[in-house]
Amino acid sequence: MNNQEFQRHRLVLAYHGCDQSVADKVIIEGEHLQKSENSYDWLGKGIYFWEHGPNRAMEWAEKHPDIENPAVVGAVINLGNCFDLFDRQAVKILCDLYPIVENSYLELGKTLPANEPGFKGDTDDLKRHLDCTVINWILDELDALTEAEMESAEDFNFDSVRGLFPEGEPVFEGSSIMAKSHIQIAVRNAACVLGYFKPS
Repeated sequence: MNNQEFQRHRLVLAYHGCDQSVADKVIIEGEHLQKSENSYDWLGKGIYFWEHGPNRAMEWAEKHPDIENPAVVGAVINLGNCFDLFDRQAVKILCDLYPIVENSYLELGKTLPANEPGFKGDTDDLKRHLDCTVINWILDELDALTEAEMESAEDFNFDSVRGLFPEGEPVFEGSSIMAKSHIQIAVRNAACVLGYFKPS
């Protein structure tokens, strides 16, 4: 594996749902958004964004129980070294290394957590404890490899994780298109956020 396989040095516009107080600190005062490190985050730890999805970000903020004044922060992101789940190589790594993660838990006398519904009737398993644990474990291990182990002239860390998520109800009977499907980005390296802006 080498870093060229994962380089996604291209810019994307993405959006983060939050409270207006957070948006003001970021856009007006120049602070960075904070990384999320919940055990159920869909793509592991990182600053979460909806790629090209300002309306979806606002919808999320409006429904979040801890947000009083929903707002959206836009961001220009360089994906950098991206663990992109659209890429077969990234998916293959998850498949190949999952048994190692599972065995490491078994050796400690533990079992891996499971994905579970976020509320009664949730068919999307919104609390992704298993996915979060496996992604964090694998990427943290890969980030820790030395130059020699990387089989490359230089080692690298993953800057971001990107994935497509079908979510919600079918848009019409018999359809495989889901109403809340989206592309999500978790930025692990805050330096990849080149700037924030207030969406129009």
